[in-house]
Amino acid sequence: MSNQFSRFSALTVEDSGATLIIRLSRPEVKNAIDQTMVDELHAVCAYLEENPQVAIIVGTDGIFASGADIAQLRERRRDDALRGINNTIFHRIAKLPMPVIAAIDGYALGGGLELALAADFRVATARAKFGQPEAGLGIIAAAGGTWRLRAAVGEPLARDILLAGRVLDGEEALRHQLVSSLTEPEKLEVEALELAGRIGKQDPLAVRITKSVLAMPEGAHPQVDNLAQAILFESEAKFDRMQAFLDRKKNKKK
Repeated sequence: MSNQFSRFSALTVEDSGATLIIRLSRPEVKNAIDQTMVDELHAVCAYLEENPQVAIIVGTDGIFASGADIAQLRERRRDDALRGINNTIFHRIAKLPMPVIAAIDGYALGGGLELALAADFRVATARAKFGQPEAGLGIIAAAGGTWRLRAAVGEPLARDILLAGRVLDGEEALRHQLVSSLTEPEKLEVEALELAGRIGKQDPLAVRITKSVLAMPEGAHPQVDNLAQAILFESEAKFDRMQAFLDRKKNKKK
């Protein structure tokens, strides 16, 4: 793993082997997402694009991310919005080759929820809080909140969150499929690592290509499916894994 991560101040990055753990580490401001954190997330993405592996994003001290850094956000102007500072990094996270898991405890508000929405999987605790308070601050959830949230929970609930300030707790988030599972705070990282382990048992190339095909627009199918399958049909892993399956099946009959 690159030693550049040792110089980070907003993130702590840990390599557990097949999984990269990205810890948001600004507890003094409830992990507010500032320019430094964005820059460091870009560096992590560059590493993961060159060294594909499952990533887990987790907070610290019982907080995932309370949102964008309001002191910085207040000073941003039109040109900053057009640059899409948070939008760009969240989109890059969503496009990483291998799946990303957000492990959420406490606040995931504003940019914090948009960061979680950029992940492929979300696991949480019952005390997690999900919301998009941007309209109350005179702006919109412009870093994916309007469309990723709608895709995750449906338009009626997305409207309630975006337009009326509704905040979901962990139980509500699970009920509306915003998160895939709930666990106790002390077990949150274990839950995320177990999910990463299940992903790790799959063929990495098949996982990467499946993720890419899932992101394709509806009009690209079925042609893109055929092209993706053609690549995988020639992979050594396909022959090895299918032969192992056939061998196991044959041995069970003996």
